[in-house]
Amino acid sequence: MNFKSRLSLVTLAVASLLSAFSAFGQNRTEFDRVQTFDAQHYTLRAGFDRANKKVFGDTTVELKPLSAGFNKVEFDAEDLDFQSIKLEPSGVDLKYRTVPGKVIVSLDRAYATTETVSIRFKYSATPKKGIYFIDAADGENGHSAQIWTQGEPNEARHWFPSFDFPSDKATTEEFITAEKGETVIGNGEFLGKEDTSDGKVTWHFKMPVPHSTYLVSFIVGKYSRIDDKHRDIQLGSYVYPGREKTAKNAFGPTKEMMQVFEDVTGVLYPYNKYDQTVVARFQFGGMENITATTMADSEIFFGDFEFGKGIVTDLVSHELAHSWFGNLVTCRNWAELWLNEGFATYMEAVYREQKNGREDYEQKVQTDADEFLGNDVSTNRRHGLYNLRGGEVDKLFDNASVTYNKGGVVLHMLREQVGTENFWKAVNAYLNKHKFANVGSEDLKYAMEQASGQDLDWFFDQWVYHSGAPRLSVTSKYSAAKKTITVTVAQTQKADALVPAAFRLPLEFEVDTPSGPVNKEIEVTKRIETFTLKVRSKPTLVKLVPDFKTPAKTIKIAKIVYAK
Repeated sequence: MNFKSRLSLVTLAVASLLSAFSAFGQNRTEFDRVQTFDAQHYTLRAGFDRANKKVFGDTTVELKPLSAGFNKVEFDAEDLDFQSIKLEPSGVDLKYRTVPGKVIVSLDRAYATTETVSIRFKYSATPKKGIYFIDAADGENGHSAQIWTQGEPNEARHWFPSFDFPSDKATTEEFITAEKGETVIGNGEFLGKEDTSDGKVTWHFKMPVPHSTYLVSFIVGKYSRIDDKHRDIQLGSYVYPGREKTAKNAFGPTKEMMQVFEDVTGVLYPYNKYDQTVVARFQFGGMENITATTMADSEIFFGDFEFGKGIVTDLVSHELAHSWFGNLVTCRNWAELWLNEGFATYMEAVYREQKNGREDYEQKVQTDADEFLGNDVSTNRRHGLYNLRGGEVDKLFDNASVTYNKGGVVLHMLREQVGTENFWKAVNAYLNKHKFANVGSEDLKYAMEQASGQDLDWFFDQWVYHSGAPRLSVTSKYSAAKKTITVTVAQTQKADALVPAAFRLPLEFEVDTPSGPVNKEIEVTKRIETFTLKVRSKPTLVKLVPDFKTPAKTIKIAKIVYAK
């Protein structure tokens, strides 16, 4: 997902919560969710009463028990009004009860782990989330009435009963009934459409590759489709009639992006189609619904103007990158969301690097670093890439500059640490080992260590499990008698339970003198680090040699103090 406004200034008092956790001692599985069943397949049928913004749902869930004696099953279901719940294919009525956010179903008997249980739910809902009804609009950016979904992080439960958490993956099938003349865009292969007895049309889609529930989606509205192709992969762009030029401006580079991402990762695009659809009043810049990305029209329309082309290119590449990072390989819980969003943000820079060269890549990484560093100074809602606030799902994107911007910058720094060849070798192993499955930060660390032969405990500890960034103050004193200059590097970031007192990072200083520059490479590991250089003549300036290994830092260098 591309978060439209990544700088979120939140002023909640959180010091007591921060001090309660330690990045060293915390249990990194605490944000995982216990499962009693493994969902295999969801068959989703939906129709609508638009005047009342009501959904009529008919969902069948096929699942396998994870332990013997399985006779009761609990689903996430938010404000669903059930008419019936039956066992399939027998049609036997099952007893159930609802509690806030859940429906608990009693089965007809106990089932073994080798059996498959199929339960069919019929219900209606007037969803506050999950499905959004948008009225038609006139004017330059006018559009038809729309219905669209948003699943991340936990909105799927508002329109179908499910295990609504990223760790569970299942295949899906959709039957979406719309008005004649409308288009429906869904996940996976389009299998056809049929007229209904009441003059409507039901569209049928099937997604045969397992995926998390938050990636399930559909869009209903009147659209023009622009077709393209990458190898045998169908690329569809859906825009409002009359905005076909916008589709070409915004989505034209998609196949080139796809090729770049395949080349650098060594992993082919894993699905058989890729659609991109604009919608109105979308709360994010875009959402990587599997094979069917949803885009905010307000963002995509920037692509019609020269000043907005770069913004749109980053957005389109970000959402496409999720096909590898987020959809193929998915964070196992919301504390690990940076593995989705940090990678997607970093791949924006990677596309720029391949398209425009290293300078554009570095500019993008530095922009992300500056945005993170600026927000880190002003927010009280600090967290690490591994987010100790991962259980506060409704606030997951409140400090998005960490998850997105810092995440992308840390991946750049990881590449600098292990080397480009080892980095992409590790990414390839990471994607192939965990394809269609779920991951945590330790899985990425393992892949990087195996590829590079390095121990990266320190790197992940300070950049992933801790928060904040190094803030350096450099002072220097020249001794004319000894002809030496002593340089002191002090880390001034305010340390607490999550922010390290001392980061480890490489630095190179240059001391300018009339007889030529003197350089010194050091690795900072302490709160205060001091080194002394012999110089032949009176130094005039101490400066940092730019190497772009650690852009997530701030540094102030004071003027030289001269002593006799």
